[in-house]
Amino acid sequence: MSTLVHRIYIGTLTAIVVLTALFLAYNGASYYSTAIEERFYHPAHDYFKPSGLFGHGLGIVGTLLILIGVTSYIARKRYGFLSRFGRLKYWLEFHIFLCSLGPVMILFHTAFKFGGIVSIAFWSMVAVVASGVIGRFIYIQIPRTIEGRALSLSEVKEMKTNLGDVLRKNYHLEEASLSAITASARTAAGTGGGNLLAGMARQYFEGRKTIRRIKKELRQNNLPPKDVREVTRLVRNEISLNNRIGRLQAMQKLFRYWHVAHLPFAIIMLVIVLLHVGITLAFGYKWVF
Repeated sequence: MSTLVHRIYIGTLTAIVVLTALFLAYNGASYYSTAIEERFYHPAHDYFKPSGLFGHGLGIVGTLLILIGVTSYIARKRYGFLSRFGRLKYWLEFHIFLCSLGPVMILFHTAFKFGGIVSIAFWSMVAVVASGVIGRFIYIQIPRTIEGRALSLSEVKEMKTNLGDVLRKNYHLEEASLSAITASARTAAGTGGGNLLAGMARQYFEGRKTIRRIKKELRQNNLPPKDVREVTRLVRNEISLNNRIGRLQAMQKLFRYWHVAHLPFAIIMLVIVLLHVGITLAFGYKWVF
C-alpha cells in the first residue's frame, strides 16, 4: 500500500466514524435532547429507546463490530498464515476503526442513560477506547519491520545513514552549508530531555524551525526546487530517526505498561457486555428475530 493510498484508507475510516456519529446525533437529536423522565411521552420513544427497534439495533451492531475488531486482530497476531492478508499495522488500524465505530453506536444505543452494572461496562469501554488512542500513539513511536516486529536499539541504529556523506555525494553543497545543515539536524534531535511529552513537543517545534532554516540555506545554494524537497525529506527523516533512538527505551517501557492497563478494562467490558446480552435475551428482548 503506497503512502497516498494509505492516507486515503485512514481518511476514509476516520470519515466513516465521524459521519456515523454526526448522522446518529442529527437523526435522534429531538429524542436525546429530551429530559430522561419525559422521553416516555416522546413520539419516537419506542424507536430510539435502548430496547427499541433503532436503539436495540445499534447495540447489537456496535457489539458485533467490537467483537470482530478484537478477535480479528488477536487472530492476526497469533496465526502467521493471516499475514498474507495484510501487514499487522493495517490490521491494527482496522481494529482501531471497528473499536471506535462500535462504541459510538453503543453510546447512542444507551440513549445517554447510564446506570447499574451496564454503566461499568460503558465506562470500561470509554477507558478501553481512550487507552487505545494512547497505545496507538506509543505504538507508532517504536520503529518496526514491515511485518510489524518492534526493532531493537541496535537495529534502529543500523538504519542510520551518514547524512553528510549523502548530501556531499549527491548534491555537491558548499562545505559551510553542509556543516550548517548536519549541525542543525543534530541540534534539533537533541532538544528533548526532562518530561517525555514536553520533550517531544520541544523536538517537534524545533524540528519545524530547523527545516525552515535548512530550506533557506538550500535556496541560497541555488538548488532546484526538486532537490530542495529531497534534501528536506532526508533531513526530516534523519531528525525523526534520531529522536526515536533517543526515546526508544522509554517508549518500549511505556508500551509494556500500557498493555497492563489496556487489557483488564477490555476484559471487564467484554464480560459485562456478555452478561448484559444474556440478561436481555432472558427477558425476551430479541430485536427483530
